[in-house]
Amino acid sequence: MTYTKELNLVDFKFWSGAIQHEFTYNELKQLEFILEDLYHEKPPTETEINDLFWFEDELLCEWLGIDFNEYENR
Repeated sequence: MTYTKELNLVDFKFWSGAIQHEFTYNELKQLEFILEDLYHEKPPTETEINDLFWFEDELLCEWLGIDFNEYENR
């Protein structure tokens, strides 16, 4: 069975390594719009979202136009 739910990214319950992300509320809102555009045809799974924040934080910083080194030093 497959189901979907609509949830704001700021309310997403991250787990494992993704819990440690340092994105601000405003950055999460920006990323939400970016992800909606990227995944407009097929919504990502919760695992895909979590893994993106766990393993691809440098890419997320690039999408936001922020320096990864500064992000890491927050």
